[in-house]
Amino acid sequence: MFFQLRMIGFVLIILLLYATNASANYVLFERAEELTASDDIIGLAIAVVRDGKVEAVRTYGKRDLKSEAPVEPTTVFRIASLSKGFTASLIAMLTEEGALSFDDPITSFVSDFRLKHGRQSRATLGAILSHRVGLPPYAYDNLLEAGTSPATIRTRLGGVDPICNVGACYAYQNVAFDAARFAIETKQEASFAEALAERLFIPLQMNSASVGMAPFIAAPTRAISYTRHSGKGAWREKPVRSAYYNVPAAGGINASIADMAMWLLTQMGGAQEILSEDVRAMMHSPQVETRAERRMRSLRAQLNNAWYGYGWRIYDYGGSTVINHSGSVEGYSAQIAFLPEHDVGVVLLTNSRSREFFELLPTFLNDELDLPAFGSSD
Repeated sequence: MFFQLRMIGFVLIILLLYATNASANYVLFERAEELTASDDIIGLAIAVVRDGKVEAVRTYGKRDLKSEAPVEPTTVFRIASLSKGFTASLIAMLTEEGALSFDDPITSFVSDFRLKHGRQSRATLGAILSHRVGLPPYAYDNLLEAGTSPATIRTRLGGVDPICNVGACYAYQNVAFDAARFAIETKQEASFAEALAERLFIPLQMNSASVGMAPFIAAPTRAISYTRHSGKGAWREKPVRSAYYNVPAAGGINASIADMAMWLLTQMGGAQEILSEDVRAMMHSPQVETRAERRMRSLRAQLNNAWYGYGWRIYDYGGSTVINHSGSVEGYSAQIAFLPEHDVGVVLLTNSRSREFFELLPTFLNDELDLPAFGSSD
């Protein structure tokens, strides 16, 4: 069976690399061309999955302005917080196998995790994966970015005043979320990177995917990231820093659009031998009500309700369910979303910090759902 899955993955990758002429969702592709041609985005990669297959892959612009190297299907990007869906998938797989439970306390796996008044004993894997630990949003991300080690921060979280009881409300986390990787490492008896490679990257033929800063820097086709002041002026190269690589379960994965097309296909049920229907249902089921994330303001015109599952967001968008997540780190941005009732989804990756990038997902969704075109006055 493993050999068959590897061969299926290989064939799908080959098809993927030649799926660049498909006519699917031409509105999305036209907008992508406009943005890269107008210098609003440096480099961009898009994959569309429909009806159980990779329907189209498109790449635009440059992965490196100095060399003029173009973005290609195998160009490696940082996927930032899309990493959280991988973490949740591993834990859900281990839960299905009986090795873990979402009710397991995080302190069973990491001893330095603290919450005020000893509340860490109530923080379960499920609470971690759905951002319900009671901390203020993005607790101590500033320390992470300043170079403080995650171990030190986990201890210092014990001095932070909670905003609610554990399990009672939603507030997005990175350092706290990363603690979930210790459950994976304990049960897999391997590092987080090794567990991902063994359980997901290799079986799914995600050949360019990796964890950590060193393999990203070493990738010969990696995309260089670019930012500019207030969205205007000349683009400037953004150096790679280690901060969010130090919390790999929350934001430390690198991947190409070829890899992410396979990942989207898998989340939509295309490799049930690896991610079963039960595993996917665990992750994609609402656990806590939320607001739309800050990067998804462009979706608000059609957004009715929003929830967080385990490593994934769930939206009621124009009356249809959207399973999705976004991520952004140091000039790289990424989005993944699919409509389970319509069996179609999209992945978007860029190497430029661009407000316009976040217009592409509502463009796709509105076109697929026959809603008014994004940006129209209707």
